[in-house]
Amino acid sequence: MSAPAKTEITPQKSASISVLPADRVTYVEIGEDAAGQRLDNYLVRVAKGVPKSHIYRVVRQGEVRVNRKRAKAELKLETGDVLRIPPMRVSQRPVTQAPAAPFAEGAIPVLYEDRHLLVVNKPAGIAAHGGSGISYGLIERLRATHPDEPMLELCHRLDKETSGAIVIAKTRKALVRMHDLMKAGGVEKHYFTLVKGDWVNERQHVRLPLERYLLASGERRVRVSAEGMKAHSIFTQLERFGAVTFLDVELKTGRTHQIRVHACASGHPLVGDDKYGDFEFNKAVAQGTLGMPFKRMFLHAARLAFEHPVSGEALDIRAPLPPECEGLLAALRRSR
Repeated sequence: MSAPAKTEITPQKSASISVLPADRVTYVEIGEDAAGQRLDNYLVRVAKGVPKSHIYRVVRQGEVRVNRKRAKAELKLETGDVLRIPPMRVSQRPVTQAPAAPFAEGAIPVLYEDRHLLVVNKPAGIAAHGGSGISYGLIERLRATHPDEPMLELCHRLDKETSGAIVIAKTRKALVRMHDLMKAGGVEKHYFTLVKGDWVNERQHVRLPLERYLLASGERRVRVSAEGMKAHSIFTQLERFGAVTFLDVELKTGRTHQIRVHACASGHPLVGDDKYGDFEFNKAVAQGTLGMPFKRMFLHAARLAFEHPVSGEALDIRAPLPPECEGLLAALRRSR
């Protein structure tokens, strides 16, 4: 008896899918319309009515496959990838979520804009994108603010409590080339931060490998580990205030929470860091022990320097410190 013939599966093109069927496995071939997106963000977009907790669960359990392999939620999709997406239950309650609200005029300062790129100065307290527990982030609200733009996609991310320069692509060409540029180390990234204690060295290279892990609650954390990925930060002293030090940090790699963990491992946690910081010190700072109440993490993406991904023009983009950070530095200088 001859063996039964294998069934050939022809994946649907990603551009043709707006809503996934809920009753069968779906195979999707990623095209340029979805290239560069994170796997979780793509699934949230096409799995209408499916709770985000369920989407993250099927990814963790390996039911979603990319090129027949298990994949993590943060995987960046590439043109030609084939996704296997299982049937996913739809919430029994109707989805009544309000649409993302546009930003008020001037609420998000524009640092640079042309027909390929948009660079804005993100305030602290706004997530870069919607995700687990967050309905809408910066990118969703920017899309609502600019409804005539056919495409707006994040080129990279900043933590919710980090302010500063963030790059958004307005064309697929710019997005793909910015990703390539970042992978190749072609973007010079500088952050301003205030850390606890007196940072002694004027310039210090920190090379400690970093590993991501999950708390029992499911929340992501990062730690120094020999099993982790290589990470390199350069800390340069700008001003010393005794109790705290103002630093410039150049990132040579772009790991999750890299500055926060490298600073903490060096004995100088970031002021206001609610994940890796000195919580009692942060509480005192919030009450004004540094000269004024300060209730956020002091970490700001201050400068991005790179060649424009399409034109090749040299760009050097500076993001001014927000008023609350400038105010704290002014109070420290007065009391010095």
